[in-house]
Amino acid sequence: MTVMKIVIVLFSVGIVFMSCNDKAAREAEIKMAKQQVVDSMRAVAVKKRTIDSMRMVEAHHAQLNNQPAEVEKKKKGWSGTATGAAIGAGTGAVAGAVIDKKHGEGAVVGGLIGAGVGAATGAVIDSKHKKKKKKTTQ
Repeated sequence: MTVMKIVIVLFSVGIVFMSCNDKAAREAEIKMAKQQVVDSMRAVAVKKRTIDSMRMVEAHHAQLNNQPAEVEKKKKGWSGTATGAAIGAGTGAVAGAVIDKKHGEGAVVGGLIGAGVGAATGAVIDSKHKKKKKKTTQ
């Protein structure tokens, strides 16, 4: 009987250690997914700031040379709202699939929530750019 008790105790201890290890790995995956979301949003923001600063320098040089500044061409590509929604949907879907036990359902819910948050963030950034553009043209 004592041998059987020892085996059961060792088996139970092994299961506890394995379950703790799995939880830690899952938390690490979640943390990594969140960090990737933040990094991608930062990269987009840095790129937009760089482009904006280059345009401001170009306009400043044109004024110094007494040349009329080029008329700003209509921006091609996606708006900040659309970009934010796309990035948010993708990262939300990945995070939702990682977090939820039902991966498909988690991906759908995460994608929808991420798209909403990303679109809202992009709209805020768009409005700030419009306000900034109004100040520089006045």
